[in-house]
Formats: sequence, C-alpha cells, structure tokens
Amino acid sequence: MENTEVKRQTLALLVDNEPGVLSQIARLFSRKGYNIEAFAAGPTENPGMSRITIDVLADEPHTELLCNQLRKLYPIHSVKWLNAETSIYREHMLVKVRAESSERRNDIMQLANIFRAQIIDVSLQTLTIGISGDADKLNGLLNILSEFEVLEIARTGVVAIERGIATINDESKESGEFSYGKNVL
Repeated sequence: MENTEVKRQTLALLVDNEPGVLSQIARLFSRKGYNIEAFAAGPTENPGMSRITIDVLADEPHTELLCNQLRKLYPIHSVKWLNAETSIYREHMLVKVRAESSERRNDIMQLANIFRAQIIDVSLQTLTIGISGDADKLNGLLNILSEFEVLEIARTGVVAIERGIATINDESKESGEFSYGKNVL
C-alpha cells in the first residue's frame, strides 16, 4: 500500500540557466494544482546550470507524478526527490526586532548567541538578526523573539543536498523518466 499522507516533500532540480525555466516549472505545478511552499534557486559548479530546490505539500504518489512530469520538461536535466534521512536541509532568515533600550538590545543579543545567530545590523530602535539552520531552529528563535516586537521577517526557501557521495548528477533524465518508486527517483 502506498503512502497517501500529505506532507512537505523536497525536490532538487538541475536545470539550464536560461530565461523561462522558472515559468515552465511554475506552470506545471499550477496545472497540477500544487502550491510551491518554498523555492530556492542558485548557480552550480557549472555556469550554464542552476539548482532549484522546491518544497511542496503532497503525498508520495503525487510527488512521484510531479517528478516524472518535471523530467519531461526540456530545460531540466535531473530531478531528485530528497528525504530527511539522507539529506541536509538549511534555510536562512533575517529578523528585525524592535529594541529601543540598551537592556532590550542586550537581551536580544543573548538570545541570538544561544541560537548561534549573528547580529547583522544595529540601530537605536532595532536589531536585525541573521540565522541559518533547519526549520526547527529558525522557528525556535522566532518563538522566543515573539515576546519582543518582531517588525519584519525575510526567510529564504530551503536548500538541500544529499549526504555522502550521492549527487544530483547520479541519474540521467532518460534512465529516471520511466522508472517508478521512490528509490529510483
């Protein structure tokens, strides 16, 4: 029996670095009725390629379908369905907090130190904190900072990479296109 539990799934894509690629990917998700929960894109070791990490709420059969549909798009070279047991996930967040007294600034700086966050900017009215880590760490800092006045949050999407020797280049588009099952994606 297949797992039909809807949960956050992470997909990593290796794509051509050219105009229109993001539009094609967004249209595919839209046509299939899925909202992209988090999205991060950036350059790779190859200047002609970009790596995209997408988080989507879906069950396993629908995630498999999305992977197979993504593989059919011309500018996509590789699609990997990542899982928490074999991958590393990180986000980055900037948080601006009201801190109008030196006592309040000191309290916030101590909290930032506990979470291994950095103070990025200081003014007489605010502190801006930068933090990287998994979602639990970022959410934990936000929960603690809720006793102060959080003025603004800027949060990246998740970036993820597999542990060990495995890479996104392990499978070609052709070999994975007609394979079924999570282990061969």
